[in-house]
Amino acid sequence: MITAMPRIAIAVNDFSETVVTFRDKLGMPVIDMSEGSVSSLGAKLAMCVPKGGSNIELMCPADPNAPLSQSLQRFLDRRGEGLFALMLEAPDPNAEADDLLGRGLNVLPLMAGAGGRDVHPNSTHGVLIRVYPVNSFQGEEANADSNLSGIVRVIIAVHDMDHATNVYGDQFAMEIGEPSVDAGRGVASAICKPPSGGVIELVSVEDPSKPLAKSIEGFLQDGREGMYALVLQSNDPTGLASILSERGLTVNQSADSAAIMEVDRASMFGALLRIEPA
Repeated sequence: MITAMPRIAIAVNDFSETVVTFRDKLGMPVIDMSEGSVSSLGAKLAMCVPKGGSNIELMCPADPNAPLSQSLQRFLDRRGEGLFALMLEAPDPNAEADDLLGRGLNVLPLMAGAGGRDVHPNSTHGVLIRVYPVNSFQGEEANADSNLSGIVRVIIAVHDMDHATNVYGDQFAMEIGEPSVDAGRGVASAICKPPSGGVIELVSVEDPSKPLAKSIEGFLQDGREGMYALVLQSNDPTGLASILSERGLTVNQSADSAAIMEVDRASMFGALLRIEPA
């Protein structure tokens, strides 16, 4: 049984620059785990742990002989920096992997040194999904205040909504709502909620004349389905946008809503951040 979506990982080339950006520019509390993660996993890892929502994990290859590092490097070579993997949790990842395999998902063999099981993006609409044990991250919340929440929702862009809801609802056995058309955004949307936390929103284009739908259509036309954006929250997105701009980040008002700010992919190592009012 899938219980939660604890974090989403971003693959990056320059670990130090990324930590500085998320900690000092974005203002998130960040736990640097690289001292232990390089020796144990062959990759540099850090965890952004703001209050509320799912965490953001920063991942950078370090040891070319380590499987995780090789996986990250292949992703970076093929697609560049960006949203790398969506983490889910289950009480027994190996037993869960057997169930997922039986439901038709492309579950990969256990990777050497890995603490969980991978589901290939070719069966999940472009998203690498990693199933870890419950409470797979044991770090304490960093001692810092943040004007931003964690991930309150991840938006996954898909071509075929019916198939996507079958994958994330039936095959992953997670609660998912019936798809509905959001005329204002020009998309069809379905919300998937693991029982202990995390929200996945599946979206497909309905009316490409609407700004958000047009952007998602462009994303899909670039050749892939997958994670389109991470949605965070702030008590004052507009005020926060001014602060982030002063710190050197590129922040713009979202084309689909004056209340939503976006930190663009170039500023955030290939990850689009949408900041909504809390």
